[in-house]
Amino acid sequence: MERWVEETLHRGFRVNLKADSVLFDSETEHQRLIIFENADFGRVMMLDGIVQVTTNDEFIYHEMMAHVPLFAHGRAKRALIVGGGDGGVLREALRHPQLEQVTLCEIDRGVIALCRTHFPEISAGAYDDPRTRIVIADGTKFVAETDDRFDVIMIDSTDPIGPGAVLFTREFYAGCRRCLKPGGLLVTQNGLPFLQAGELKQSVAYFRELFADASAYLANTPTYFGGPMSFGWATDNKKLREHRRKKIERRHEKAGAFPTRYWSPEVHVASFALPPYVRDLVEA
Repeated sequence: MERWVEETLHRGFRVNLKADSVLFDSETEHQRLIIFENADFGRVMMLDGIVQVTTNDEFIYHEMMAHVPLFAHGRAKRALIVGGGDGGVLREALRHPQLEQVTLCEIDRGVIALCRTHFPEISAGAYDDPRTRIVIADGTKFVAETDDRFDVIMIDSTDPIGPGAVLFTREFYAGCRRCLKPGGLLVTQNGLPFLQAGELKQSVAYFRELFADASAYLANTPTYFGGPMSFGWATDNKKLREHRRKKIERRHEKAGAFPTRYWSPEVHVASFALPPYVRDLVEA
């Protein structure tokens, strides 16, 4: 008998993915997790009824979450990833040789363990890199209390449902601001502007209260059904999102010109060109 797994994120429509084979279906300490194979998307992980990652298109989200802020900053030595237990953003961040340490703060140890088992190609050894520090903790508590300071913070969160909801609050963003170095940069996962407009609008409004520059950039990820994915952007240095292609190219070359499948200097610059309906949300 065929099994179809339903994604239940949106109010107005739902999506079903065929589960050709189910590898894991159970409760972790914090959430319901299912991992299954799908002919089009590869291996799929869903948390609480929402697609989180698939092996066939994960490179898009992970490259754009990591390379846009790190190349925009250009001099980052220490980075923090909140969430990201699948290891994809960590993998991409570690491709930047100037980074001396990347801290991964994940609330659910079970997600890391399951991803190491079922998605080893996503982390690709990143968990065991000597520059990696893994902290199992609530992200809000960590940024509010840590003595560490970071050049770049990347919030690879779930949607604002369940344990991920606190990662969309002003309190959390203020904590991120607290542990950023001067001139540092915060980027966030902020959902689909077409279907989750309020999420992006509220986050950028908080950013505007806390930072001198607040905006967003976009990427098209097939897994996240309903239009382009938005990434929130917050910093005190407006110039970081105004680099020209040539400057990003030089930084990429200095980093070893490593190959990518979605991010490129051209895509980097173009991702900040927001359609009017998205621009209206971030400039309101």
